[in-house]
Amino acid sequence: MAEALPAGRFPAFLSSHKTLFTVLWISAFGSVFLWQRDIVGAGFSMFGRAWPGRTMSEGRAFEFNMTDFGGVGDGVTDNTAAFERAVLEISKLGKKGGARLNVPPGKWLTAPFNLTSHMTLFLAEDAEILGIQDENRWPLMPPLPSYGYGRERRGPRYGSLIHGQNLTDVVITGNNGSINGQGQSWWKKYRQKLLNHTRGPLVQIMWSNDIVIANITLRDSPFWTFHPYDCKNVTVRNVTILAPVFEAPNTDGIDPDSCEDVVIEDCYISVGDDAIAIKSGWDQYGIAYGRPSRNILIRNLIVRSMVSAGISIGSEMSGGVSNVTVENVLVWSSRRAVRIKTAAGRGGYVRDITYRNLTFNDARVGIVVKTDYNEHPDLDFDKNALPILENISFTGVHGEGVRVPVRIHGSEGIPVRKVTFRDMNVGITYKKKHIFQCAFVQGRVIGTIFPAPCENLDIYDENERLVKLSTAQNVTDIDYGI
Repeated sequence: MAEALPAGRFPAFLSSHKTLFTVLWISAFGSVFLWQRDIVGAGFSMFGRAWPGRTMSEGRAFEFNMTDFGGVGDGVTDNTAAFERAVLEISKLGKKGGARLNVPPGKWLTAPFNLTSHMTLFLAEDAEILGIQDENRWPLMPPLPSYGYGRERRGPRYGSLIHGQNLTDVVITGNNGSINGQGQSWWKKYRQKLLNHTRGPLVQIMWSNDIVIANITLRDSPFWTFHPYDCKNVTVRNVTILAPVFEAPNTDGIDPDSCEDVVIEDCYISVGDDAIAIKSGWDQYGIAYGRPSRNILIRNLIVRSMVSAGISIGSEMSGGVSNVTVENVLVWSSRRAVRIKTAAGRGGYVRDITYRNLTFNDARVGIVVKTDYNEHPDLDFDKNALPILENISFTGVHGEGVRVPVRIHGSEGIPVRKVTFRDMNVGITYKKKHIFQCAFVQGRVIGTIFPAPCENLDIYDENERLVKLSTAQNVTDIDYGI
């Protein structure tokens, strides 16, 4: 099962980074269990633009309880019809501000159900929504248009436990109640190749805007945990996401997919795949759909991924990914810390990506850029659709127990351009050379960093004056045997 972070592992390497320690330890562990705080005022500035503050609709005009609709939270009774009746009633109140549906303490077994606009789903402390494990109770839906024939299997896919399409003003919150997908049976059947369709996420909201998820726990999803698809104005705050770190395939934590204006903050995520993966469609289907993921802020997180990465971009990024800031993040006990993954055939771009104040503790590889992630929906992809990777900066990267701090694997067709490193000091566990690995990379190092950078990068002093111009940008120094 997913493990809690040992408190004793923090002080030794975070004591010299007071800002990160304060923000992560207090915000991500303390406030994750506190009541929702409103964002008020004019908003905050990011990427040179002002974003509106996102607030939860605290003052719904109407309020209902699951028991009003015949619900029974005994872990045995099927509450699908009760949820459906409740949502139907709330759907009639949209012009009056909507309503809040309270889920009291108890275990509320249900098949998948849909949300409606202007709705707050509120899970009390010790309330747990449980997904029915029989896949025959999970409806089939068309494949996502930006993924072609299907993500795991061709044809229809299973819907999510909690689903919504074409909605506005939806809040899923509570007093740290839980939504539990009971994914164990799904994972087993997937490994045994007994499923005929792509597994469904735990929560999926599509073609919607003004979505807030806060102050709850999401756990044991059959597939990706929270998947906002082609949405705008999405906030995830003070959320804990858990799945076993092994044998829980593809249980990504949060996957913003072709989404715009997203904030993910103050969360703890420990799952069986990427903690966060920013996506925008797969190969020719994503290129044709043409919806980028952009204007995304990820901050104040503690994440863990033993089989994949803490924070990923891609590999499905064919619609483009831009204007992303990742800051104040601790990645612990993970295979990779932060990763950008793509391949020929993806097309699209990853540009204007800022990483600030990252701490790695016990990671096999710290920073990864991989351009040969050759997984494709079919054989009809365009091999000449080459992604563009540019304007990626890393500032304030620290940690210990990292085997390979940097591996940027560009290629002749997909070079990585305009990469910047500044203020980096990562303690290593591997004493041989080739621990700062590069291939087809152009960029610069400002000031002194540790470990010493690859020869592909230009060297500047602390005042950003050129010291040494690289003549070896296309040199390859990648060693996957380390």
